[in-house]
Amino acid sequence: MFANIGWGEMFLLVVIGLVVLGPERLPEAIRWSTGTIRKVREYLSGATRELREEFGPEFDDLREPIGELQKLRGMTPKAAITKHLLDGDDSWMTGEFDGPKAPAVKPQSAPVPPPGPAPFDADAT
Repeated sequence: MFANIGWGEMFLLVVIGLVVLGPERLPEAIRWSTGTIRKVREYLSGATRELREEFGPEFDDLREPIGELQKLRGMTPKAAITKHLLDGDDSWMTGEFDGPKAPAVKPQSAPVPPPGPAPFDADAT
């Protein structure tokens, strides 16, 4: 549950708890928090176990769409575009193209029109 919280964040929470609650009430608040988290985990594991017993093998079929939703929830717009439109190839975003580079095309010299106003064609209008 706290896999994303590092030691620095934990230390910061303890310091904030000391400031807000004080050293007398902080241990009791920590015990209450850990007890509540433990009860929630037990409740969730019990609910999962009951669903498995009721649905049987169909429960795994229900978990597949939920797993797909979890994957989509963590997807950024860039990842969604590269996955669905470009089949995971994000080389156009990084500038690393795999194909050979096209040779540079030299512009052909074209006759330069004389300076002045453009010619007027009365039949064209």
